[in-house]
Amino acid sequence: MLSKRVWRYARDNEPPKRTPLRAGPLTLFREEGDLCAISLGGREVLRRVYAAIRDRNWGTPKPVLSKLSEEVHSDGFRVSFEVENRDGPVHFSWKGLMTGAADGTIRFTFDGVARSTFLRNRIGFCVLHPDSCAGARCNVTHPDGSTGESTFPMCISPHQPFLEVRALSHEISPGVWAEVVFEGEVFETEDQRNWTDASYKTYCTPLRLPFPVEIAAGTRVFQAVTLRLRGEGGAVAAAKVERARTASKPVTVDLAAAQPARPFPRLGLASASHGGELSEAQLTRLRALRLDHLRVDLDLSSPDSVETLRRAAREAAALGAKLEIALFLSDAAPRELEELRVLCADLPCAVARWLVFRSGESCTAERWVAMARSALEPCAPGATFASGTNAYFTELNRGSPPGPSSDALVYSLNPQIHSFDDRSIMETLSAQPATVESARAIGGKRRIFVSPVTLKPRFNVVATGPIPPVPPGELPPQVDVRQMSLFAAAWTLGCIARLAGSEAAGVTFFETTGWRGIMELEEGPPVPERFPALPGCVFPVYHVLADLAERGQGGFGPGASSAPLVVDGFSLQAEGSSRTLLANLTPEPVAIRLTALGRAARLRSLDESVAEQACRAPSDFRAAAGSRIAVRRERLAITLLPHAVVRIDWEE
Repeated sequence: MLSKRVWRYARDNEPPKRTPLRAGPLTLFREEGDLCAISLGGREVLRRVYAAIRDRNWGTPKPVLSKLSEEVHSDGFRVSFEVENRDGPVHFSWKGLMTGAADGTIRFTFDGVARSTFLRNRIGFCVLHPDSCAGARCNVTHPDGSTGESTFPMCISPHQPFLEVRALSHEISPGVWAEVVFEGEVFETEDQRNWTDASYKTYCTPLRLPFPVEIAAGTRVFQAVTLRLRGEGGAVAAAKVERARTASKPVTVDLAAAQPARPFPRLGLASASHGGELSEAQLTRLRALRLDHLRVDLDLSSPDSVETLRRAAREAAALGAKLEIALFLSDAAPRELEELRVLCADLPCAVARWLVFRSGESCTAERWVAMARSALEPCAPGATFASGTNAYFTELNRGSPPGPSSDALVYSLNPQIHSFDDRSIMETLSAQPATVESARAIGGKRRIFVSPVTLKPRFNVVATGPIPPVPPGELPPQVDVRQMSLFAAAWTLGCIARLAGSEAAGVTFFETTGWRGIMELEEGPPVPERFPALPGCVFPVYHVLADLAERGQGGFGPGASSAPLVVDGFSLQAEGSSRTLLANLTPEPVAIRLTALGRAARLRSLDESVAEQACRAPSDFRAAAGSRIAVRRERLAITLLPHAVVRIDWEE
């Protein structure tokens, strides 16, 4: 038996505590050594202020906090602590001091010393402006004292919108500005929506400077970040009143606003990276998902490529799905494509699309797509040829415009490029539509495919040195223990809602089996003490995909949530019936009210009280219709347990 906490977020301990603080009119939280959700009148001013130690491969040694001293008052605070960052050759320690004053001034200082000599890419502060700042006016002050007016970009900026930053201020509301002043280093700002972080990040050191660089033992680093409010007192007071007026409102989800329904993207899974064959029991479960496609990664220079393709084709045929073939071409591309053309004549399933990549290139050049189309189009009539990147949207955003040979654009997505905590992962949902919209601006009328979506990066795109081996008994860097939890199911439902709402043409999620998939291997995980999944069980995310499959992925209607990072969801309409799927994106119970799509409903909740039963015996769980509940005054009031996923089938 697994505990409720393990089913929630795959660990027995609670998430880090958030301590509420005030600095005059500003409200905020301290979470470990970070300041979070700095807000004025319910409007987020800064999402996070934190210090990061980044090694030569952009890895982040885990910070260990000690000697915490906290003084909290009604309109101010003083917090001090010490932090140790240690991993491999990296050993760095620092002292932090956070203060908040009644006039709204917040100051955070960083005073550190290198305890060892190591290669670093970055040491110091990062300040996150929320993605709600898109389009906001701002002023940038440079180290020489000059200033310039600008705006936070609406479309995702491929490169840094603000360079050589000493201070950055932006308009929060009419008459009120937030000014952030930086000390100790030169800073610049990047648009983190490139990696689906829901923020713009101002950081040190400028990327124009060489990295990695050696920091010698004994080297001291001091930095400071100061936030001040600028503007009329009346405007600040009005913002405080607005916060009080809106804080007590319940979460509402308007389902009726979604008419008319939109097309739903084609959903698929990736073939398992562990290379094992699917059992008959696994095939039976996967057939119930009615997958559109199965992705297979095909390195044509590898001697295993033929068997890899044949295995994936057998699996796709057994599932009644098509293949999504990610091609990785080498210098021998003409010969490789000719051999593949011959091989494709015997495939037992159709090819939905070719994702064309060139090994060593971050974004596909036109010549490779044209070459692939010339060789493969005759053997797979109607298949789509997509160019783009096997990495993140940023590579597509910074690459050359697509040429005439590509029908579509493709990029991958995962929520853990820069931050790894539960809350930051959920926040990435708000940035996902911006990647689709910006990709559409790049590709014109081309369709957009997101493939694959994973919880963690599949490889280190930005490594500058060898990746250290995985210590015995630890999880590989591609594996997140939360894969087997309700947390992953809730995030995935939110991801589907955001990508479908932005009209992505297709999305490939996770893998079929294993600890990067949607069900555990029959023999169990290789490291059960680190990945406590039940042998042979499905993961909660399986039921999200099964709920979609039962409605045939019909017309999609997004739910208009009053708090989209608390509760998200959508409705599917097919054959005269409606099904609504909702997810609680938080670790706390949430009460919601939603507009009804029928006079009565049947509700089934996938939550911590039934997760073990649902994952051990998925067929039995799915056979239950749910509890019938009455609708009153065209509204439904329900409570969602932490990270619960709720299915509502509406009755006329």
